[in-house]
Amino acid sequence: MKVPTRIVALAAFTVGVLALTSCTGGGGSAGESGPIDTSGELSGEIQFQTWSLKNEKFTPYFEKLIAAFEEEHPDVTVEWLDQPGDGYQEKILSQANANTLPDVLNLPPDIAYPLVAAGKLLDLNEADAELKDAYNAGAWDSYSEYPGVEGTYGLPWYLSSDASWWNLAQLAPYGVTEDNLPTTVDELLTLAQDVATQSGGKVQLLSSIPALDTFTSAGMEVINDEGEFVFNTEEAATIIEKYAEAYAAGAMPAEALTGDYGGNAEAYIQEKVAFTTGGTGFTTDLAKDAPALLENTVATQRLGIPPLYVQGLNVSAESDNKAAALAFAEFVTNEENQVAFSSLAVGTAPGTAAGGDEVVDNIASSVTDEKQLAAIDTVFTAMEDARAIPFQWTSDMATYMTQQIALAVNGEADAKEQLDKIVEYANANRVDQ
Repeated sequence: MKVPTRIVALAAFTVGVLALTSCTGGGGSAGESGPIDTSGELSGEIQFQTWSLKNEKFTPYFEKLIAAFEEEHPDVTVEWLDQPGDGYQEKILSQANANTLPDVLNLPPDIAYPLVAAGKLLDLNEADAELKDAYNAGAWDSYSEYPGVEGTYGLPWYLSSDASWWNLAQLAPYGVTEDNLPTTVDELLTLAQDVATQSGGKVQLLSSIPALDTFTSAGMEVINDEGEFVFNTEEAATIIEKYAEAYAAGAMPAEALTGDYGGNAEAYIQEKVAFTTGGTGFTTDLAKDAPALLENTVATQRLGIPPLYVQGLNVSAESDNKAAALAFAEFVTNEENQVAFSSLAVGTAPGTAAGGDEVVDNIASSVTDEKQLAAIDTVFTAMEDARAIPFQWTSDMATYMTQQIALAVNGEADAKEQLDKIVEYANANRVDQ
């Protein structure tokens, strides 16, 4: 099963958009269909494509789901297709170029972009203006913020986010308890510097330098309505400067500057740092690799505004049976069916506006790890406020940002000047231009 990540490379995006626009005459006409009435009798065949979900765990769920829809609409037949995880975007672009897109398909917001730009996906907000309120606000927005294109091009399906993880045993000598843990990035940096100073650098909290989600978590605008990156602000520079102060105080391992190490989670498991971020399944890694550490670990909400990782269902604008396709997409993503799916895909949250509490209740008897269950409950509680990273942000941009921010954190460069360089690079390499 695929959890949404920033996986699409700049080259793949550019090639995909060029190929699609060359055969469609360009974007800007996405979803010009008007309202679609799904209340009448439906008939015909539709294809439904998922992403690496046909397996022992999920196949029974989908077979039952499709059977329930076909029973409700006996004149409709749903053909279920599933694509493997590797090469998924290339497969989607190939289908789009050949005009063989399935009627309903599973695309995260970033992989959906080339199809939106080429007019290949249905504007779901225009098709049914009453849909919006039923879904998670941040996830809905992630399909509604394509520069230069009005509308919404995906129904939020299943979501995930991260929690903050703390080693209370390492932090206890410095007056830190579960009740007074940081709740903001600023509080984290202050605590990191204080603990490093008091421990002579023996206890470090930070295992990474600022990334784009550092600024989104702080509530900053990182991209404007025109799709231009705008996070080269004094506020962002101040955060970097505080990281630099913490680094100078010994609050961060030197290898964190390059990212050339096992990562935040690995540094935490090795007890090199006393804080990390990670998904709700992090307890599984701890139980396997550091069971004693698990006893002293507690999860809290991600600092500030939590990140949001989104998977959704989309409807082809070229479908010959849009009414049945839209009805099926709504059926799959209604609260009842999303709760059932997330209860099976433990750690994911339903993409609906409600249903998280029911999922937690459903999995309480099957999740034997109380700390994992608590982490899931914590993450689900924060879902209402979570927001996705802009789809335009690519892995190349993230790599360049790490290189430039590292120079500012270790004192070799000015924070604001480095931000200017990063924003200039990002805007010069935007995938939507």
